[in-house]
Amino acid sequence: MLYVVGLGPGSKDNMSQEALGVFDKVDTVVGYITYMHLVEDLIQGKEMVTTGMRGEVERCEKAIELAAEGKNVAIISSGDAGIYGMAGLIFELLKSKDQKLDVKIIPGITASVAAAAALGAPLMNDFCHISLSDLMTPWEVIETRLEAAAKGDFVICLYNPRSKGRPHHLRKALDIMLKYKSEDTVVGIGKDVDRSKEIEKVTTIKDLDEEEINMTTVVIVGNKNSYVYDGHMVTPRGYTL
Repeated sequence: MLYVVGLGPGSKDNMSQEALGVFDKVDTVVGYITYMHLVEDLIQGKEMVTTGMRGEVERCEKAIELAAEGKNVAIISSGDAGIYGMAGLIFELLKSKDQKLDVKIIPGITASVAAAAALGAPLMNDFCHISLSDLMTPWEVIETRLEAAAKGDFVICLYNPRSKGRPHHLRKALDIMLKYKSEDTVVGIGKDVDRSKEIEKVTTIKDLDEEEINMTTVVIVGNKNSYVYDGHMVTPRGYTL
């Protein structure tokens, strides 16, 4: 059996009971080395296979290989394994090899949901996720999606918003949104959510400080009805009160 496990945003408090229980069932754990550190006390005595950044294909291929040998294997992702995680790649590789394997996806709390809880209630109406990383998706496609989401007045959760290699993508994204959203639109920032250096901040498109944003940050851009109450970002559901 191959388990694809979402670890949640960081702490064990926000890991599901199902995810915690998987580690008692498996012989081998495969993962990015940084994520392995998050569960190191749970995987003592297990065979561990690690790779560095951008080793996703290698990790998934190794996990499939070990599971095909008859081992019970867990491959881990931060957040939810099915949201920018390993679940899709596992199935893509199996399809490319025309290989059958017992696979179970273990869901986890994704970064936007964890950030939303820390910020207040920003996701109470329709929202979407858009990654600003163009490593997998051409920037022209990302721009089209940003335009559509902003025009539709979705609350927009931006993953991978800014990095040293892509320092201007967040600014480009905000400029696209400003064609449809006010510069006073509320923005929530969740950085290193559920980890020791967690930062939550509520600001606006106009006042957002891009230098505060990095790859461990989720930026939640509100819709036209989002507001701030007592320091919390809130998007109303639409109840008549």
